[in-house]
Amino acid sequence: MSLRKAVQLALREIAEPDKAPAMRAYMKSAMPFLGVQAGPRKAALRRVFAEHRLDGAPAWRRAVLELWREAEFREERYAAIELSGFRYYRDFQTLYTVPMYEEMIVTGAWWDLVDELATHRVGGLLAAFPDSMRPLMLEWAQGDDLWKRRTSILSQNRFKERTDTALLYACIEPSLSDNDFFARKAIGWALREYAKVNPSEVVRYVQAKGISGLSRREALKNLVI
Repeated sequence: MSLRKAVQLALREIAEPDKAPAMRAYMKSAMPFLGVQAGPRKAALRRVFAEHRLDGAPAWRRAVLELWREAEFREERYAAIELSGFRYYRDFQTLYTVPMYEEMIVTGAWWDLVDELATHRVGGLLAAFPDSMRPLMLEWAQGDDLWKRRTSILSQNRFKERTDTALLYACIEPSLSDNDFFARKAIGWALREYAKVNPSEVVRYVQAKGISGLSRREALKNLVI
């Protein structure tokens, strides 16, 4: 049995179809849900991935993209994201994965799919390969695709003291004039994460740039000013 078929079977075995409509409505998803809760899904996928170990990076990338492209239900896309970060394949997180993640970000085009890729996958590549990834994040930040811009903004969310402040601001600033909720939310979220290690700098930046509304509220959410 192929990995994809095994994933499909495992998800269907634990699905609760009565929960699927509410899950789909909450996520505003064009793709239907099976009704699989996160905890059981992750446990089932760990078992399936352990039983269907992939031989080499190309096979792993093909498997991730097959799950992603052939998905009939949203949980299958969640499975593709989990496979992309599964512990067996940590050594495969190289620059060769960038086109795969870019495709998933552009075609996923919604926060539940993009944000995990942004903060964990693309962010991981940025940490490991800054000389190559930094120019790419700047390119994405200035592009027309909302979700690639959001990814660039969120890519350092887990960096804490290692945050490249100049890069963070350079990724934020092309979107400061964007009124889209997901752009404004990303700006606020990224600044809020950085404020955990450098609150005074975030306050200075928010005030200097005249950031208001949602982005400001998110950025300063946990601060007393």
